[in-house]
Amino acid sequence: MKRAVAAPIVLTVVVAAGQVASFVQPDVRVPIFGLSLLLLDALGIGYSLRAARYGARLTWGLAASARALSLSMSVCFAVDSVRPSLVWWWAGALSGLAMFAMLTATALAASARRLRGRQRIAFAAELLTVFSCAFIVVWQLVLAPAFLTPASYRWVFDIGFGLGNLLLSVVIGTLLLRGAGRGLSEPITLLLWGMMSWAVADIVFSSIRINGGNPSESPGTVLALTSASLLMTVAAMRTDSATRGDAGVAWSAPPIWSLHLPYIGVALGSVVLVVITIQDHAFATWGGLILAQSAMTIAVMLRQLVSLRDSRDAGSTDPLTGLANLAGLRAGLRRATGRFGILLIDLDDFKPVNDRYGHETGNLLLTHVADTLRGTVRSTDITARVGGDEFVIVLFDLDGEKQAFDVAERVLAAFAATPIEVGEHRIFAHASIGVAVSAGDEDPKAVQHRADLAMYEAKRNDKHGWRAYDPSMTDQRTRESILADLLEHAVDAGQLSVHYQPIVDLASGRTVGVEALARWQHPDYGFVPPSEFVPIAERSSLIHTIGMHVLTEAATQVRAWQTRQHADPLHLSVNLSPRQLLKPGIVADVVAVLERTGLSPAHLTLEITETAIVDTERAAPILAEFRALGIRIAIDDFGTGYSSLQYLLGLPIDGLKIDRAFVTQLDSTTQGAAVAEAVVRLGQILGLDTVAEGIESPAQVAELQLLGCTSGQGYLFSRPRPAAEIEEGLNLIPPQTVR
Repeated sequence: MKRAVAAPIVLTVVVAAGQVASFVQPDVRVPIFGLSLLLLDALGIGYSLRAARYGARLTWGLAASARALSLSMSVCFAVDSVRPSLVWWWAGALSGLAMFAMLTATALAASARRLRGRQRIAFAAELLTVFSCAFIVVWQLVLAPAFLTPASYRWVFDIGFGLGNLLLSVVIGTLLLRGAGRGLSEPITLLLWGMMSWAVADIVFSSIRINGGNPSESPGTVLALTSASLLMTVAAMRTDSATRGDAGVAWSAPPIWSLHLPYIGVALGSVVLVVITIQDHAFATWGGLILAQSAMTIAVMLRQLVSLRDSRDAGSTDPLTGLANLAGLRAGLRRATGRFGILLIDLDDFKPVNDRYGHETGNLLLTHVADTLRGTVRSTDITARVGGDEFVIVLFDLDGEKQAFDVAERVLAAFAATPIEVGEHRIFAHASIGVAVSAGDEDPKAVQHRADLAMYEAKRNDKHGWRAYDPSMTDQRTRESILADLLEHAVDAGQLSVHYQPIVDLASGRTVGVEALARWQHPDYGFVPPSEFVPIAERSSLIHTIGMHVLTEAATQVRAWQTRQHADPLHLSVNLSPRQLLKPGIVADVVAVLERTGLSPAHLTLEITETAIVDTERAAPILAEFRALGIRIAIDDFGTGYSSLQYLLGLPIDGLKIDRAFVTQLDSTTQGAAVAEAVVRLGQILGLDTVAEGIESPAQVAELQLLGCTSGQGYLFSRPRPAAEIEEGLNLIPPQTVR
């Protein structure tokens, strides 16, 4: 490895010393120039062949052939200068022409072969445009003076070398300007720059010679050609087993301004034409025509630029919302430097809006979301729609995570404050947001993946909220997809059982009811907690199947217990999920279960969460049907969702269940009892029963009684248990005495 680094340095020092000597002693400039080119070509052949063994064989093989032809050209012209002969001259000229062809092929092998389909056509068109512009310059400097000389075989040399240099410089220049160099390995990039420098220097070399000068005595030209040859040789020397000589892994995206490269070429060509016409004192003859042609060309060019902008916008913009689309997001992420943040926003319950109000309303909600997101970020940030109801915000130049968190809060607050109105209906946008912030110059894809994990956690655990990425988060989607498949067969396989938790009268301690809860025991995965499988079921139609299974099993069991009771019949509480509540025919399904099992509607309480009744216009009629049948309705986990007097006054409900989060705060202080007391008082004012959840101590029972709460459940009384284990506390008549 040290040798690979030292060799190019030694060669550079030797060549530099020779150039210094040629400047100090002009009489030895030509011999030093010739010997330098011979040495560099010879080394270039050897090292290019060595580089071909490590990779990019075609590229380095063509480069070796080009250097061999360059060596042949130099030798032939050197011999011809000492012993003039047409044979040596023609051999040198043809070697030179073949050298340009090989150098051009080398450039195309290194980069252009990565183009596919229409990219090849586009590249060829750009190449032709830039070639035409450069041709005007080369024509003025090299070709026109050559044609003014008497016709002879030397035209092959003068004109052929001029066109060869032109072709080589245009091909390599176009490749480099379009970003090819950024997708190639360092040695290949050095090779391209060396060939580009050679072509430009040789154009100047030819211009001096054709116009009567001696280019070999020009210090600048000699230095430029020698340096270009040195750069090509060093490129091959730097290729070893470590760099592998690879031509690059991918064609890098060109800079944005390079899309205008053909138009720049057209504009420069028009300017050069006008300047040349004036210099040649031919303005009176050709000036008007050239100006008119230039004006027409520029007008067409401007129109094409507008079309280019429109096409680019169409390809990177979402037509519905006007935000960036996935392609636009990817383009924007390429400029992500420093510290940046990504917010992944997934709308919650968007499908029901489409189903109920139609796609036009759904589209209206999407455009409303887009406008809201625009208003929460800076103009330098990116807002994109990347899926049907998925959006992404990219925040640039962040000082810390808090800025990204603040944006997430603003987005949710804006959604909650600005509904859309469709006729008499007000529809709110709700979303789950995942937030991830880069640690510095980090791969945007990695940051986006972390934001995706955070969003998924937000959707699983606290819908309508946001979560910041935490290293403890792992991608649960593979496990959940497996569980979703297994859950489809869980009911039929007898893996789902029903456990019961007593609901106790706090004054007497007597069990007055039970809440039925589903439990899943899988033979391979073991116990799967409800917090894991219920959200999976809720996202599919399985929740209704599971819910009806639990209701049927529980109704059958409670009815059996009722036949063995001394006192008032036991009540059954069953959870009804948001998806179940809005399912067509849900009332008929529940009634059918009650008829089959014999359980009275008056002994059934359906518990619904506050999130299930956000759409009061749909929920209220369904709940009214249940109540008309005598079924009681209770709001579960009251105070954790969309608590509002509007919902309580507008819905036909019978009771409230105080969430365990408020019960655990009961600590014999005014502050600890504030929320629980407010819920109990509210229930008393509205004539609603209250049941406290999560009771774990006698002190909590005493405090709840002081507040006026009459019923409760929790681990103090019993954990959820199978039917056989819970019977002891029900004060039942022994089975053999039941008639």
